[in-house]
Amino acid sequence: MKIRGDRECKSCGTRWSYYDTGTVACPECGCLRSVGVDDRTEHTDSPVELDLTPLRNKVDRVTTDELAEEVATTCREYTRKRGFIDTGRLKPLDETYVAAVELGAVAAAFARLARPSDAAELYFLDLLGGADRGERPGHDAVPAEFRAEFGLAMADAVDGYQRDVRTYLDDNPDDHARRLSGRIRDHRKRIEALDGDVDPADANRLMHAARDLGRYVDGDESAAVTADNWLSGLDGAGT
Repeated sequence: MKIRGDRECKSCGTRWSYYDTGTVACPECGCLRSVGVDDRTEHTDSPVELDLTPLRNKVDRVTTDELAEEVATTCREYTRKRGFIDTGRLKPLDETYVAAVELGAVAAAFARLARPSDAAELYFLDLLGGADRGERPGHDAVPAEFRAEFGLAMADAVDGYQRDVRTYLDDNPDDHARRLSGRIRDHRKRIEALDGDVDPADANRLMHAARDLGRYVDGDESAAVTADNWLSGLDGAGT
């Protein structure tokens, strides 16, 4: 949405940036009455961080399925607050967001498993170990139990990013970007129609195509070529 991010408190006169605080409450007196002192700018992101340290510290104190439920909730709360337009500029599809979406899906699935395999537990713990730093296992390490969750997680991450890409393109038209975005949408819908049950390599290709589209929109001309290459790899994949 377009907002006036530079605010001035009507009560005490303090000026602050909503882009930095993510709240309209005055940081000095807490007053909710303020006025914008700049032009309206598209802004969808929030100043939120993913910190999984407290949850990692519980690994030896609670059962893994109990931990998984907490992890799933934490990841959902984080991804709900995230956006990709910051004061009018399109941000990249970052690995922390992608890892958080995947970890949230994997954690929720793990909590539902009656008898998870050792591979499933290790994969969940591996994700938990590095998701907040943007680190996650390669797509070739996805265990059978999480194949569908991985596919849907990549589709979900792409969908979240694509919403802001489309919003950005409304104000900054680019026909080639629109065409690439449409191809990404079509492949995402196919993955969703199959409930995520696709080759993890194909779901990974879709995520990279969306990321490279964002790089192209942000000014990297060569990224249009790599996005097209990722999508060409999907065109005959049957997803």
